Amino acid sequence: MTGTPDTPPEPGRGIDPDVDLSTAAHRRELSASGWPVLGAISAGGMVGALARYGVHEAWPHRPGAFAWSTLTTNVTGCLLIGALMVLVGTVLSGHPLARPFLGVGVLGGYTTFSTYALDAQQSLDAGAAGTAVAGLAVTLVAGVGAVWVGQAIALRTLRRRHPTGPAGEPA
Repeated sequence: MTGTPDTPPEPGRGIDPDVDLSTAAHRRELSASGWPVLGAISAGGMVGALARYGVHEAWPHRPGAFAWSTLTTNVTGCLLIGALMVLVGTVLSGHPLARPFLGVGVLGGYTTFSTYALDAQQSLDAGAAGTAVAGLAVTLVAGVGAVWVGQAIALRTLRRRHPTGPAGEPA
């Protein structure tokens, strides 16, 4: 990784797009050796992909039918990523591999844009345009809503358990 919070990375050298370089914890995560981060993402991705596969095997659908298993994995993954981002910024802030393992790895492997798009294409091919459009729209709206709900639940839970912040100030 190249670049600092004040300078962009060198051309052709990407950075993790879900890292906020104005946050000290995220900058520390990027400055760590890449191998532990890559290992955490890989291990988490395996866990998430296996969980997604299990959901899809337990709840299959035929082409043209509404893909409830895909909707379920994407929306529950969005709910969990919303909660995780709150937790990574607070409770898990001292664990530099928590976000790569849980967020990018587990939840990145669990959620599935590719299957979402494939389900829509298969519905179109089967002559079920309404099902395709419904699946696309419902997943988008429910996913964004689930991120918000996940954040709200995590914040509410943290405020109940810790009515004051880390330095004793109100949360």
